[in-house]
Amino acid sequence: MSDEQTRLGQLREQIDSIDRQLMDLISARARCAQEVAHVKMAARPDEDVFFYRPEREAQVLRRIKEQNPGPLASEEMARLFREIMSACLALERPMHIAFLGPEGTFTQAAALKHFGHSVISVPLGSIDEVFREVESGAAHYGVVPVENSTEGMINHTLDMFMSSPLKICGEVQLRIHHHLLAKAGTKPEAIERIYSHQQSFAQCRQWLDSHWRQVERIAVSSNAEAARRAAAEEGAAAIAGDMAAEIYGLTRISRNIEDRPDNTTRFLIVGREAVTPSGQDKSSILVSMRNRPGALYHVLEPFHRHEISLTRIETRPSPSGTWAYVFYIDFEGHFEEEGVQRVLRDIDKEAVELKYLGSYPVGVL
Repeated sequence: MSDEQTRLGQLREQIDSIDRQLMDLISARARCAQEVAHVKMAARPDEDVFFYRPEREAQVLRRIKEQNPGPLASEEMARLFREIMSACLALERPMHIAFLGPEGTFTQAAALKHFGHSVISVPLGSIDEVFREVESGAAHYGVVPVENSTEGMINHTLDMFMSSPLKICGEVQLRIHHHLLAKAGTKPEAIERIYSHQQSFAQCRQWLDSHWRQVERIAVSSNAEAARRAAAEEGAAAIAGDMAAEIYGLTRISRNIEDRPDNTTRFLIVGREAVTPSGQDKSSILVSMRNRPGALYHVLEPFHRHEISLTRIETRPSPSGTWAYVFYIDFEGHFEEEGVQRVLRDIDKEAVELKYLGSYPVGVL
């Protein structure tokens, strides 16, 4: 044997040994997770015990990224641990996660990024169906889009919080890469129509105008539906992502066609339980103000005075009256922190209604 073959053989034996150690350690971690579940059930035998703790998982993932020795990137190391935790949690009871479907949407990709692949993902046809599924207890959590860096807020999601009792339990950001997809063997000159969601058309408008100006654009309910139609029809293409391409067996005619390379969508995790502090948290509220001059000032001034940083503010029409408005506000901190409580007490004195939507860990992955 050559020196190269000898050295490669030694390295492969070392890798096999490390793999055995990894399996032993992962199995030990899984047994420990099972014991945690048994302790919780024994302490509360008559309750519906929540095994998933968003704040705890955020703390673990942050620690993994901080302590990662390399050479794997911290983000990749955290993703590996995300899947290990997902698999360990599923040993007791796999979670049902409702998302804005159908199969292959970016919302499903966000759900799997946040919860790992050991959950049961439940596709639903609309944002309000996702909320109802979680409210009824049929799903443990739901995932809905709330904001895109190119096209702004998703108003339907904001409006659902006005009437829903659900709380925001987490957030996840997903880089959005759009591709032009078609059936294998489709020639570009044969494409007569392009299907996509209206948001995706907007995010790829400049590229489409430059390359496919004369081709008909047909808006459908989701990118996954666009991919399904492209897979079934001759002369059709779709704008969708990698997951839809894989599920529907489409080839990529053009990759990364979004107009802005930093195109990102933020998704919210909604559930029935409040989340305790994780150490790096955000909070969200809805504020309905009296219709008078300076209303917005009276909402924002307490944040300035108590040095609480805002991360987002949006205005929506109030369902209770003409020309009345509701402010949707995201800010840094947790409801249990004294500084945040002082801000909310001051706002409550001026507001017609103040609704707490939840405090949750800042997205780690």
